[in-house]
Amino acid sequence: MSITSEKQLPEAVMAWRDPEMDSVKGTETPKDPNKGYIALLGWSVNAIKAAQKFDRRYIVVAPEWAADFCAANNIPFIPWDFIRLNDRSMEIAVRLKEEGVDVAIPLFEETVEWSGAINSVLLDSPRMYGQSILFRDKALMKRRAQLGGIRVGIFEEAHEKEDIVRFMKRVNQTLLKLDGDPDDPIHVKAFDKAGCLGHRMIRSIEEIDNIPDEEYPLLMESHLSGWEFAVEAWIHDGKIQFLNISEYVTLGYSVFVPATQELESWRNAITKQIELLIKTFDIQFGLIHPEYFVTGDGEMYFGEVAYRPPGFKAFELIERAYGFNAYQASMLVFDPKSTKEEVAAFFPREVVDAKGYAGCFGVYPRRRVVSKLEMPEETINHPYFESHELVAPAEETVPDRSAYGTHWGLIFFFGDDPIKMRDLLKAQEDLDFYV
Repeated sequence: MSITSEKQLPEAVMAWRDPEMDSVKGTETPKDPNKGYIALLGWSVNAIKAAQKFDRRYIVVAPEWAADFCAANNIPFIPWDFIRLNDRSMEIAVRLKEEGVDVAIPLFEETVEWSGAINSVLLDSPRMYGQSILFRDKALMKRRAQLGGIRVGIFEEAHEKEDIVRFMKRVNQTLLKLDGDPDDPIHVKAFDKAGCLGHRMIRSIEEIDNIPDEEYPLLMESHLSGWEFAVEAWIHDGKIQFLNISEYVTLGYSVFVPATQELESWRNAITKQIELLIKTFDIQFGLIHPEYFVTGDGEMYFGEVAYRPPGFKAFELIERAYGFNAYQASMLVFDPKSTKEEVAAFFPREVVDAKGYAGCFGVYPRRRVVSKLEMPEETINHPYFESHELVAPAEETVPDRSAYGTHWGLIFFFGDDPIKMRDLLKAQEDLDFYV
């Protein structure tokens, strides 16, 4: 793609220029024409910076609003609206193929389906689009997992309130609950949203009324009382190249990597589950982000799997802990021109090569009315504290949280003791950052 010179750019566009970006400084890593040409689907400045320091050619496919930033910073760019697949959807695949692109990498949940559609054309593999649907539709995903012999909880689809009422009653009847016993909770989730978006824990029939009509249809699941954790696995030629276990302290609030020795003791069992997942979903390459539960009796249950970078800046945490760039790792395993030797040489050894433990905490205001951001002394004076991305509140009234809600920003920590890290992240839940 052509790059616009600085003299041709209007002042409003030049305001987006980042003088520290390699493409602006002229320090971008030379691109090897014998290696793959990669399309990044979606928007991630960190992914772009990683691509500029990597030896693969790349192009960003993102919404039109990214055009000025890309022009100002010499970033190859194609505008595209990811709102929905339609009769023009083939256009982007054909355009990328004509451009010479070898593979498309999804950067967030809504581009997973697009990557499947585009890669089915670029790689001449029609099944890839259907596979991407399995990664997007949580109900289909769990059915495919069941067919592969993977243990999952009870689940059904809900199209209206009465479906959830019936499901909750049926689950509790199955658990032999008697009149007067507290109900066992269930979970409802959006079919195709990332992470905790649209996720609710329902503890009573009355709480079902709080679900807005526009959130249907939903996936309903039985509650699994266990230790929930996440995995980031880079796959090449159908085999795991690097497997990170991310330990959740509190779901939706905090995570750190690598995991404690207690969770890492499950690595062999977890690896076998990931290998079964790879076989069941026929995954030949890429990055997967599955979530699992380990129950009190040692059984492992599959939660869900994503085919894109995880939230809560997990890629950045992995880089802080291990030193390798996780975005570049994804470009490497997605690239059909990567060799086994190149992939094997890229990754460090799990756990033993980690320089320390990297964690982050997502802040939710605990007050209904706030006026300013005020970082607690206990946080900023802790030796593990590194940085935060919190900003001053835009308004005083804190909106009601819908389902699990969306955090207001992350705080980052790094240290040498996983137990101290776990306790530190847990302690943040009792602090006020917005007062």
